[in-house]
Amino acid sequence: MTDMLIIGAGPAGLTAAVYGQRAGLRVKVLKGPFGLGQLVQTNELENFPGFVEPLSGFELMDKMEKQAARLGAEILDDTVESVDTSKRPFAVRTSGGVFEAKTVIVATGSHARWLGVEGEKEYRGRGVSACATCDGFFFRGKDVVVVGGGNTAFEDALFLAKICRSVTLVHRRGEFRAAQKSVDIAKADPKIKMKLFCVAEKIEGDVLGVTGITLRNVLDNTVETVPCHGVFVAVGGVPQTDFLKNSGVELLAGGQVKINEKCATNIPGLYAAGDCADPNFRQAVIAAGSGAKAAVEAINHINLN
Repeated sequence: MTDMLIIGAGPAGLTAAVYGQRAGLRVKVLKGPFGLGQLVQTNELENFPGFVEPLSGFELMDKMEKQAARLGAEILDDTVESVDTSKRPFAVRTSGGVFEAKTVIVATGSHARWLGVEGEKEYRGRGVSACATCDGFFFRGKDVVVVGGGNTAFEDALFLAKICRSVTLVHRRGEFRAAQKSVDIAKADPKIKMKLFCVAEKIEGDVLGVTGITLRNVLDNTVETVPCHGVFVAVGGVPQTDFLKNSGVELLAGGQVKINEKCATNIPGLYAAGDCADPNFRQAVIAAGSGAKAAVEAINHINLN
């Protein structure tokens, strides 16, 4: 039995653990296959408040984990298989057994949906990124490509156009899923070019990193290589919520956990925070803030029940 069971040990989960422990609760954090979250893949982090000098995502998450452990949170490697919300306390089945918990916070994050083309994995972190706001600074004054046609792709393109020499937006169709206002602004920006009806075939590079991206036109199958220094993949994220599909917890169409402004789900006592419940921002500081919010609400739930 535990008071607060947190599934996931990224910025949201570990922040929730800190708040739970400081409230005097018994807190368990299940890392599972998610580890310390996507942030550990970021080589240099400059936009998390409180750090004058840049640090790696791994360094930040290592500090967060040690902070939660110092306060008394029990951090386990168990992988969650299912959550039974039909009983109280909740029964959470894991690779290591069944845990009972008065409250559960789901903070499993998401992972980027990648293109799956040759060169993408090889140059990830050396010119290939799925986060323009995280890594765009490294391409100041350079030529970059954004692949995608939704809101994230256009937000990334507009953001990068402010700091890069040129931005080429690649999309497999002629119409976009993005908000029309963003499309209109992008089309009017002289720094942004569009390659429509095109798909990525291969990401080119050398020992220094990305040098270009090979595109295939889906209408006539012609192929061309666009020179660039960076490729930003913006074709969506995949929330890590499969274990909730038969739990009764309401999910959005994209697979994210549906929550209200207090991070509460449709199941009283069960909360969600971070990227697994946020289809928009994908920022560590926002995930951490939502983890704090979810923990405060879980604490209130315990005190009132």
